[in-house]
Amino acid sequence: MSEKPIGNKNNKKHQQLEQFRVNDANKKLTTNQGLKVSEDGVSLTAGRRGPTLMEDFHFREKMTHFDHERIPERVVHARGTAAHGEFEVYESMKPYTKAKFLQDPNVKTPVFVRFSTVVGFRGSADTVRDVRGFATKFYTDEGNYDLVTNNMPVFFIQDGMKFPDIVHAIKPEPHNEIPQASGAHDTFWDFVANNQESAHQVMWLMSPRAIPRSYRMMQGFGIHAFRFVNDGGKAHFVKFHWIPKLGVHSLVWDEAQKIAGKNPDFNRQDLYDAIEMGNFPEFELGVQIIEEKDEFAFDFDILDSTKIWPEEDVPVKIIGKLTLNRNVDNFFAETEQVAFHPGHVVPGIDFTNDPLLQGRLFSYTDTQLIRLGGPNFHEIPINKAVCPFHNNQRDGYHRQTINVGKVAYHNNSLAANTPAPATEEEGGFVHYQEKVEGSIVQSRSESFSDHFSQPKLFWNSMSPNEKQHIIDAFSFEVGHVKDKKVRQQVVDMFANVDLNMATKIAYNLGATPPTGKESTVTKASPALSQENTIKTAVGRKIGVILHNGFHDAEVKDILQGLNLAGVAYEIISGKQGVVTGKNNVDLMVDHTFTTTDPVLYDGIYIIGGDDIDNTFYNKANYFVKEAFKHYKPIGASFDGVKWLEENSMLGNPGIVEGNGNTFVETFVQAIAEHRHWDRKVV
Repeated sequence: MSEKPIGNKNNKKHQQLEQFRVNDANKKLTTNQGLKVSEDGVSLTAGRRGPTLMEDFHFREKMTHFDHERIPERVVHARGTAAHGEFEVYESMKPYTKAKFLQDPNVKTPVFVRFSTVVGFRGSADTVRDVRGFATKFYTDEGNYDLVTNNMPVFFIQDGMKFPDIVHAIKPEPHNEIPQASGAHDTFWDFVANNQESAHQVMWLMSPRAIPRSYRMMQGFGIHAFRFVNDGGKAHFVKFHWIPKLGVHSLVWDEAQKIAGKNPDFNRQDLYDAIEMGNFPEFELGVQIIEEKDEFAFDFDILDSTKIWPEEDVPVKIIGKLTLNRNVDNFFAETEQVAFHPGHVVPGIDFTNDPLLQGRLFSYTDTQLIRLGGPNFHEIPINKAVCPFHNNQRDGYHRQTINVGKVAYHNNSLAANTPAPATEEEGGFVHYQEKVEGSIVQSRSESFSDHFSQPKLFWNSMSPNEKQHIIDAFSFEVGHVKDKKVRQQVVDMFANVDLNMATKIAYNLGATPPTGKESTVTKASPALSQENTIKTAVGRKIGVILHNGFHDAEVKDILQGLNLAGVAYEIISGKQGVVTGKNNVDLMVDHTFTTTDPVLYDGIYIIGGDDIDNTFYNKANYFVKEAFKHYKPIGASFDGVKWLEENSMLGNPGIVEGNGNTFVETFVQAIAEHRHWDRKVV
């Protein structure tokens, strides 16, 4: 595809970072002190075969730096990838919030976004079944605002006190550190069965949402209720949503497992490549807003993080757009050192009494102190605000600021009592003054006690294919649990959601069929099903199978038509180099059958060519069969049609044959559907 300009390099954050960027190309090698060195591969020794000398300062500096290059990985969200971008609001949100970055549609706010898996270590695979993080740092003129979201709108627990417990339970078991990046083991499901508030999150985790096709095709949810506060001091409860312009799409489980072996960086590479090609990912920001007077107007507690606000009851208002348009320059300096915190807010955005949110407000800063070596992590370039900061905090590890003057306290007279607090009119943050009364207790409100109505709502909202995915996921995950008692507890627990679902799971697990009472909720929320998402061919990638002697003129027109529709492609053949058509037109080969796999594409287009031997034929046949099994679109032209005929695929949904403009239009429509679930797959 033709390349587009890469990002906007004129925003304040880019200009701020520019002073820290160093290009070492065509430069002389120096020590960290700037001394030019004449040798970088041989240590200083006493004689050619003698011992290394301690006076070799360059060796000592180089080795010491290497020994200290790694910092502790995040306990959760360790594996991630990130990009720069910008946010623009569509209309002023002045009636709801005084946050300045949500006022002027003509202002673009620089952002940095990090996507991540939750459970796995840094070296784990991208396509594991897991919750995904979607954290956004807004570099606003009032300070940094961090919107820390997940790709699922609820969480396992209701209180931050339990966060260490759920993480300990889902992480690899401590006696052997197995399994990696997976909840398919005893301790996780034992936690679930004995902490039934987790039921709703587990339903989402067993759904296709847990294996997204791409970070570009993944929602983000703020989970917690926050507050918007306007200039008049009026507050509204708010929940945040990121909605991808490409729709919400997922992998199938067999495909996800194979991708983990073929390309464990699949989601990382997908995001990176899309931005490099100029196909900038876009997400719209939506908000659900509830007036304070309606806080208790629902059949659930709006402060309960295991509950959603159904969109049919509280519509999502679209207020702005996020565009990711520039990849990072250095993974460690930016992606690895970025520090998010839901407590980083700006005037106009405030907290609620959600007990899980309250726990996070402590935990995030505490985590950064050990990961990033002390209290000055805000001075690392990727974390530094674009507006100046002034306070009486001093010293500490890695302090970058050189504070002048001798006053570092408040109140003072030596510096005219500066830096001085700002009034609310001057932009000072003033906490929302909520009236709070009650005894000091360790008890959860009864309004948090219903754990199964919303999981049933979620189940009712799923399509038949999504329901089968959930049953299969439970069967796989709990099937790895060795303790039969825990298996039975899980089956009995989810009978409270849907008895038929739990009975099918019990059969697959060899457990006793449950006899409990399922939730009586009959309501559904169509917005929860991925079947109702945006469907577009834009941003998709297909594999094109060619052999020498293909119909080059017609094929080039078809490939150009796919490109114009926003579909990327890679040429696959039997060997690297070029593949030559009937009219001696050459196309560069991107991959051989050995260096790629059908699971890495959204569809296959098979064309073939002349004099195809059995090796090529059989490998191409594998690609077609795998794509068919995973319900992907398959196109065929010219000699490629015989593969579809011999595999009895013609006539199935998503199978397109022919050439010319009509073929392109039909194939693009098939690609846009993503999966063709009505296909008969044996």
